[in-house]
Order: sequence, then structure tokens, then C-alpha cells
Amino acid sequence: MSKKIVNVASVPQRSPFRYPGGKTWLVPHLRAWLRSLRRKPECFIEPFVGGGIIGLTVAFEDLAAHVFVVELDEDVAAVWKTLLDGNAAWLASRIVEFEVTHESVRAALSQTASSLRERAFQTILKNRVYHGGIMAHGSGLIKFGEKGKGLMSRWYPNTLKNRILNIGELQNKITFFQSDGMEVLRANAHRSDAVYFLDPPYTAAGKKAGARLYKYNELNHEELFRLTATLKGDFLMTYDNAKGVLDLAHRHGFDTEAISMKNTHHAKMTELLIGRNLDWFRSMIQSETEQPFLFPVSEKTTDPHFEKHPGT
Repeated sequence: MSKKIVNVASVPQRSPFRYPGGKTWLVPHLRAWLRSLRRKPECFIEPFVGGGIIGLTVAFEDLAAHVFVVELDEDVAAVWKTLLDGNAAWLASRIVEFEVTHESVRAALSQTASSLRERAFQTILKNRVYHGGIMAHGSGLIKFGEKGKGLMSRWYPNTLKNRILNIGELQNKITFFQSDGMEVLRANAHRSDAVYFLDPPYTAAGKKAGARLYKYNELNHEELFRLTATLKGDFLMTYDNAKGVLDLAHRHGFDTEAISMKNTHHAKMTELLIGRNLDWFRSMIQSETEQPFLFPVSEKTTDPHFEKHPGT
């Protein structure tokens, strides 16, 4: 098990979301995994994207020729669509021009969005002013917040503006689909040129966190593991470090390693890395340094063969 905890302050913050279960801490290990592959992947698929720090890192650092991210949640999907359909500048301006008060926030969130991009703004606002960034039913506004700043605790308009504009510049590098991640896996399992990062809602082995944090939290974990075993390309999966998950992984012949991290409350805990072969991870831990690696240059930046669903 890796006991070394990644300092997330050393990792470039790319996502406009403050996401429960975010994977910023995983970024150094993501790089090590992709650099351990024989060649640069043509296609990086993230079927449960959420806040998207992993897919964004792959795109910004050119770790794959093209990135496909998938999300079922309508509100989160509205943000991704707005970021990548030419409306990033509008969203950035809307955020910078919005003055956060209890009255303005309640008024903005009580209205029915008149457009997709307005729904994206409401989603970012809710994500930034709700407790813990949790947007699922039952969550509510921050009361005290960091150092008594209340609603302003996580509202950084200029920072959000910069992140949003930067993502907008990658609209030819990232493709978003609003879809069921399981269906995307089924449709693309045959691809040998694709790699996958799987970070599903943590509801396996009796865990309840995913049900509390995410709108779409019901998932057939046994089916996910079965589907993952059919993937032609390599994959990296993260999960709760729980016996039921370990049993599923070992039943399908997957390799596992526990990794130390800190949650949003800075409490130390462990998560589980799952893959076909995690020797790259053990080598990384042993050396405690990332070795430089140069990929062969690929000119392919889009992939017309990506399928959202089987037969489409």
C-alpha cells in the first residue's frame, strides 16, 4: 500500500467544479499509468466524468490524442456542453458579473433556466455555494463556510473564469456525451486503441456515500466489473477500499493496490486502485519519482468511430 499522500496543491486545478469524491489526488498516478503504456492512447474514455479533473488533465497535458467524457446527470451535462459548444466565454462572463448574496443566489436558483447555458450557470453556482459542493437532493447553502466567509467561501469568479476559458480552448480535443456510462463501455469495449478511467459512484459493498452525494447513484457494480473485463484496451479504476469490492476485483482477475489519500475534510483514508496490471504503480512508489517519457507523436485528434450506444 502507498502511504505517501499526494499534495493536491501541487496539482494544476483544471475543473470549474468543486466535486464530492474528486480525483485531484490521483493525477500523479494517472500520469504514471499512461506513461507506462507502450504508446500514447488514441482515445481516452471517462464514462463517469463528474467534475472531470482526470479527463481534463489528459487533454491539457496531451496524454491521449482525444478525450471522450460522459455524464448522465442533466445539470452537470449542461455545464460540459456549454464549456465545449462555444459558450465558454458567455459562462465565464456570467460568473464574473454575478454578485453573490443570499438574496441573489436564492433568486437565481429559484428560476427555471431559460437556456442550456443558463442551466450551466445555475449548476456552477449551486456547486459553489452548496455545502461540500453537493448538488444532490437534500443539500443546502453553506452557512458558516471557510473562515466565516459563508457563501463566498468557494466562490472565486476570476479563477472560475480562467478555468472555463481554458477548457473552452480545448473544444477540439474533448468530446462530451450525455449518456449512460455503462452503455458507452458496451459500445466501445472492442476498441484496442482506447483506454478507460472508471470512477463510478461509491455504492458497492453497502456503501451509502454515493447515494448521498450524487443524483444518479444506482449502479450494478457486478455488471460494471463484468463489462470492464471485456474491454480490449487498458483501464484504471478507483473504488472504495472495501472487502466486497476486493472480492469483485479478484473474481475477475484484476490487480489491486490500496492508496492513501485525504478526503474533503482532510481526514486520512485509503481508496482502491484496480487495473489489469499495477506494476507501474508499484514501481512509482518504489522510486517515488516520475521518470520522463516521450510519446510517439500522433496527428489524430478526433475519432469518428466513437460510439455513444451500441449500433449508433
